[in-house]
Amino acid sequence: MAVLNEEQDMLRDMAREWTTNENPVTEWRKVRASGDPKAYDEGVYATMAEMGWTGIIIPEDHGGSDFGWLSAGLVIEELGKTLTASPLVASTIAASAIILGGSEEQKAKWLPRLASGEIVGTLAVDEAARHDPAQIGASVADGKLTGTKRFVHEAHGANLFVVAAKDGLYLVEKGDGVTLTDRKLTDQRSHADIAFDGAAADRLGEGGDDLLDKVLDRARVLTACEMLGMAQHVFDTTLDYLKQRVQFNQVLATFQALQHRMADLFADLALMRSAVEGGLQALDAGFRPAQAATMAKAEANRVLKLISNEGIQLHGGIGMTDEYDVGFYLKRARVLEASFGSTSFLKDRYATLGGY
Repeated sequence: MAVLNEEQDMLRDMAREWTTNENPVTEWRKVRASGDPKAYDEGVYATMAEMGWTGIIIPEDHGGSDFGWLSAGLVIEELGKTLTASPLVASTIAASAIILGGSEEQKAKWLPRLASGEIVGTLAVDEAARHDPAQIGASVADGKLTGTKRFVHEAHGANLFVVAAKDGLYLVEKGDGVTLTDRKLTDQRSHADIAFDGAAADRLGEGGDDLLDKVLDRARVLTACEMLGMAQHVFDTTLDYLKQRVQFNQVLATFQALQHRMADLFADLALMRSAVEGGLQALDAGFRPAQAATMAKAEANRVLKLISNEGIQLHGGIGMTDEYDVGFYLKRARVLEASFGSTSFLKDRYATLGGY
């Protein structure tokens, strides 16, 4: 596990206490039942902003705390444990793009508003059914963006889109020339296809030719943090269930075969944590962040898929009923596994980064 300083310990404990007491999974059930296309409670997000979570990676000069990626990851992990619905991950990714590639004017215009939670940002990259940043058709002419982006996270609540075009990343405000079409995915969160038809676009001109790759690496690590929280919760919930459930006049946890399965999952979870925390530390240190981010997301994909499947199976048939929360984690897991790179995509990327 990563070694935390006193402030990070306090931040993690605050996030854990808040999610446990103020935003358990029952709150997600309320959001789902509301039918709001944004699929999150704006009041909850405002509370997150008040606690400073929306500005953790944003420099102090622009209203944030500049507390680093590891600190942001600690909060997002805790949110993942209770499936707290919010655009925090998407907006943090958008902020990172502006930090990396924005001019001073762009930073001054957008970062304080993102840090305060006044606006929500999100990243729009993919144009097909599978993540492939090499296949981008959106283009900009005379400051106007034309193209279609698919499976955009938190699109309904976003005011600002960071959009990948053929020649770089652009900032596009929601408004004229921006049309959303709902995408109903199994996790029932906010996803949309977005058609840009002559939308005003402001190019992020700093950060180099690999700006998109840098932003995607940060998206992968933050997504992996949410997945880590989910995996930890499913493991803990399943273990508690096995200790309580009686079958054949015995508590399930006394069966050696189930003990072995849980021991294997515990080891996999430890590997996942090591990879994800390594990705966060690599972003903070600037040491081989592309490799670390790719490994973090690939390992998160592998382990969360395994743990979510095992959690359902070890709960038995009731695991897929709506009464039990564990099924929600399986559904969210499948969406996140495909986001910003499937396991096969990430393995290929890691090999390419290594020169193979």
